[in-house]
Amino acid sequence: MNTAKRPVVIKVGIFDHKTENHTTIEVTSSIVNGFNKAPKIYLAESDNYRGKGSERLQIWKTLFNERVAPFNLSDDKETRKVKIADEEMNFSHILFKPNVFVSTHILRGYERGSILKNLFGLVPDTKKARFHKKLDTVLLDAYEAISGIDLAVLDGTYLCRGAGASPRAGQESNQYRTKMNTLLVGRDAVAVEAVGAVLAGLKPEKMPVIQEAIKRGLGEGDLDKIEIVGESFEDTKGKFSSALKTLEGKEK
Repeated sequence: MNTAKRPVVIKVGIFDHKTENHTTIEVTSSIVNGFNKAPKIYLAESDNYRGKGSERLQIWKTLFNERVAPFNLSDDKETRKVKIADEEMNFSHILFKPNVFVSTHILRGYERGSILKNLFGLVPDTKKARFHKKLDTVLLDAYEAISGIDLAVLDGTYLCRGAGASPRAGQESNQYRTKMNTLLVGRDAVAVEAVGAVLAGLKPEKMPVIQEAIKRGLGEGDLDKIEIVGESFEDTKGKFSSALKTLEGKEK
């Protein structure tokens, strides 16, 4: 994937720049550095009802240079028509091969996912709420439309409760997240989502987006069939289990 012939698109997930539920600058920087041969790297996001994608991308402005640039998917005039949940729409040209597509988001206890949920941001318009009742279909149709995720990076710098961290920075964030300094990286985005879900206290077999992805043959969601390398997964699960109990205690 790291080649001078293929630009890289890093789809960061950021709903609101005032929250902390996004991949850290440090992890994003590491992803960028991992593609040191790429001729161009785009950090991509789209508009939503909270504001312009270009504004939210300023979170990572310290990384921008001649090779690394922000890219608002909603402003692209060069598009390709795709069919998502029985609706035709125009996706930005940078989302398609031969470009390398990276999805990165935070590790969180959110049943709708992180790595796959991040694909919701490929929808270019701001009226995304119309898809909430068929979200899994939208996410996986988008996955198939762009021919998949080449690299999934789940940022477990923090373990976040629910959809994300506190809407306000500072001490209050400790009620919503705890530092874990864990990183999950894989070529199979479904597998990365499933492993992250287990660490976050969820059950992949009860997450519709993972189960539908398995049915479509898009990846592996059964932990017994996923090769996990690095630190002992059992030890890691133990650490996360303790952290979850601590977070639950802070709720009371």
